[in-house]
Amino acid sequence: MISGKTELIAHIGFPTHAFKAPMIYNPYFDQAGIDAVVVPMGCKTEDYPTFLRAVFSLQNIRGALITMPHKVTTAGLLDEVSPTAQIAGACNAVRRTEDGRLVGDMFDGEGFVRGVLRKGQNLTGIRALVVGCGGVGSAIAASLAAAGVSTLQLFDAYTPSMEGLAGRLRQHYPALLVETGSNDPAGCDLVVNATPMGMNEGDPLPMDVDRIAPTTFVGEVVMKAETTAFLAAAQARGCRVQVGTDMLFEQIPAYLEFFGLPSTTAEVLREVATLKY
Repeated sequence: MISGKTELIAHIGFPTHAFKAPMIYNPYFDQAGIDAVVVPMGCKTEDYPTFLRAVFSLQNIRGALITMPHKVTTAGLLDEVSPTAQIAGACNAVRRTEDGRLVGDMFDGEGFVRGVLRKGQNLTGIRALVVGCGGVGSAIAASLAAAGVSTLQLFDAYTPSMEGLAGRLRQHYPALLVETGSNDPAGCDLVVNATPMGMNEGDPLPMDVDRIAPTTFVGEVVMKAETTAFLAAAQARGCRVQVGTDMLFEQIPAYLEFFGLPSTTAEVLREVATLKY
């Protein structure tokens, strides 16, 4: 029941028809008795800078979830962004401080890392490969660096994205060994497909699966299918895997903590969610 006391979380992007957050957050708020609501807000690119400031002039706003096409733009509109958002060059969560400043963070990578850790995979001192250095890949790489991996191997067909991410990682984590230019998974403890490959039937695999050791943990960001061809091939080799939707559900507790709301677990969120894949 929405009342005059209900706090708003704006979900800003365009178009809004594919938004999943309202179908996860709002059932959870209902179950937990939290007087807040996530509201989709379709905002075109040309209107976004003005709209972001305007929406935070509301006195009953708790925060904002930012999605495409505004994640990159947001990082340059705020008063403060986290190191993870600086490395990713994008931001997907914004809140207002008591003194009126807008601060932002990026939780795609945090969701991925939380899921991996909860599945028992150690990240401290390991070698990780991230294929795809766009927004989500950059966020995952930043969160893996924060989690203590010793070596990050990056690959992207678009060299400027790959080298730009490598430079930002080296600046923020000087002790981290960052390598670029190879998607060979041999010798890696963790490999991640952070590309769209797997969205469509017949897509090529993001790396040579035959080069992945059975002891390697394999992660995916594609959510169109629960088990993509890449994950199926990795499982056939005996690898433990993480599906794309785990990243989505695991990052929501981090969002809730960022907004100062009662948090929960990915399992609870999956149980109450009304979305369908």
